[in-house]
Amino acid sequence: MANETKAERIERIKREKDGLDVIADIYRYAKTGEPIDPEDIDRFKWYGIYTQNRNLQDVDDETQYYMLRVKLENGYLSAKQVEVLGDISVEFARESGDVTTRQDIQFHWLSIEDIPVILERLSIVGLSVLGASGDCPRNIVSCPVNGIDHDQIDDVRDVVVALNNLYRGNPDFSNLPRKFKIGVSGCNKHCIQHEVQDLGFTAVKNGNDLRFSVSVGGGQASNRRIADHIGYVKRRDIIKIAEAVARIYRDSGRRDNRSKARLGHLVEDWGVEKFVEELEKVSRVTLERYDSAPFTPYPRRSHFGVASSVRKGYNTIGCALTSGRINGENLLKLGRILDFYKADGITLTTTQNFVILNVHTDATEPMIDTLKAVGFHPYPSVFEARTLACTGLNFCKFAVSETKGLAIEVVKYLNHRFEGFDEPVSISINGCPNSCAHPHIVDLGFVGAIVKRGDERLKGFDLIVGGHLEGEQSRFAVKTGVKVTAEEVAPLIESLIHDFEASDSQNFGYFLREKYDHESTVSSTA
Repeated sequence: MANETKAERIERIKREKDGLDVIADIYRYAKTGEPIDPEDIDRFKWYGIYTQNRNLQDVDDETQYYMLRVKLENGYLSAKQVEVLGDISVEFARESGDVTTRQDIQFHWLSIEDIPVILERLSIVGLSVLGASGDCPRNIVSCPVNGIDHDQIDDVRDVVVALNNLYRGNPDFSNLPRKFKIGVSGCNKHCIQHEVQDLGFTAVKNGNDLRFSVSVGGGQASNRRIADHIGYVKRRDIIKIAEAVARIYRDSGRRDNRSKARLGHLVEDWGVEKFVEELEKVSRVTLERYDSAPFTPYPRRSHFGVASSVRKGYNTIGCALTSGRINGENLLKLGRILDFYKADGITLTTTQNFVILNVHTDATEPMIDTLKAVGFHPYPSVFEARTLACTGLNFCKFAVSETKGLAIEVVKYLNHRFEGFDEPVSISINGCPNSCAHPHIVDLGFVGAIVKRGDERLKGFDLIVGGHLEGEQSRFAVKTGVKVTAEEVAPLIESLIHDFEASDSQNFGYFLREKYDHESTVSSTA
C-alpha cells in the first residue's frame, strides 16, 4: 500500500494473515510454481525461511534461492537427526550448513520446490522449523550439558520443554512486536549469555535454597542494552513469569517503529519499577528482591574438551566449529561417528560449537582421534574456540562484507603465528551492524562497513573492542575509529596480540579498552 512505513506494512500483513498460517501457502507455491506474493515471503520467516542474497549466483541463474533454519529445541540432535541434516545439506543445499548462536542450524541454496520434501524428512526424525524466526518467541537457549554436568546448579531441561510447549505454534504469541529471545540456565558457567537475552532465567544457590534470577530487556542490535536483573523467583513460577512477560510485550510493545520495538525498548520506556509492577500483577507472582548473584566472566563460559558426565563411566566432549560452519559431508561423518561410538547425540552451543553427550570412558580417546581426523576440534586453540561469524555477504541481503570464509582464514593465520597462546581472545566477524555474531560482547568485534583506501571504496569492517559479560559488570564494546579491509583483519589482530604480550596487562579485553581509550584521548587533545 502507498505511503506505508516498514512497521505499518509488517503490522498490516500480520493482521491479514498470521505467520503461522502461511504453511499451506508454502506447499501451494512449491506445487504450482506460481509467483510468490512478497507479503507471504515475509510470513515465511515464521517457518525459518528467508530469501537468499544473489551474490554467488551465476548471472544467468534467475532462481530465487532460500535459507532454511531448523529450530533445535534444547539444541539437541541424535545421531540419526545429524545424518538426516547431512543428507539434506548434500542433496538440496550444496553442502552448506551453519550453526547459529541460538543453537539452531541453517542451510542455503534451497528452492521453494524442495521445501515440502525437506520439511517431511525433518518431521520423520522429530525436527521442525516452526518458530525458527518471525515476530514470535525464538529458540529458547540453554546449557549444552543440561542434566549431565556434575557442576550444574540445576537441571532445567524440563523447564525448557514446558516453555517450548507454551509458545510452540501458539497464536497467542505468534504476533509479537518483534522477535523475543529467552534463555534458561542451570549452568554454573552461565554459558547462555543471559545479560543479552530479552528474558533470562538463571539458577543460583543460596545454601540449599534454589532460586532463578530474572533478567529482562537485554539485546545487541538496535536495542543494545544489558538486561536488568529484576529479582528472583522459585522454579515453579518460571512459566508464569515467562507467559506474563510475553503477554505484556505483545500488548504494550511498540508497533509503530521496528527499530524501537524490542522488549528492551519497552523496559526502557516504562522504567524497571513500572515493568516489574505490571509483571507481578499479570503473573500473580511476587519477585523476591535482593542483590544479584556473581556470574562467570565471559571468557570462562565454555564446555570444550573432555568432562565426566553424571552418568558413571561416561564423558562429554566439547568441540569447536570455527565460525559455526559445518558442511554436509562432515554432518554425515559426525552422525556416523556418534552412532559408531554409541554417544547419546550432541547439543549445539550459543557460540556456534557443539558438545557430544555421554561417550563411554573406553571410547573417549578413540572418538577424539576420529574427530580430529575429520577436522573437528575437541581441544581447540583460543582462536578456534572463540571466533564467531554471521551469515555474511555471500548469503545475507543485509551484509556489507563476507564473514565465514574470512573467519576461517583468520583463525588459521593466528594459529600459525601464536601456537600455544592461551590468553582467552574472543573475536566476532559480523557482516553488518545487526549483531548476529555478537560483536558487541567480545574482545574484538569487526562490524561490516565500507572502507576508503585512496579513491577506492572497499568492503571491510569497523573495529570495536572490549566487550564483556559478567552480570552487572557487563559492558559493550566501544568504537575505535579503526577501519580495515578483509585482508587487514588478521594482521591487525596479530599486531594487537604482540602489543598485549609486550604490555603489563593481565587481561586482553582490558588491554584493548585501555589502548583505544588512550589513543582516543591523545587524538582529541593533539
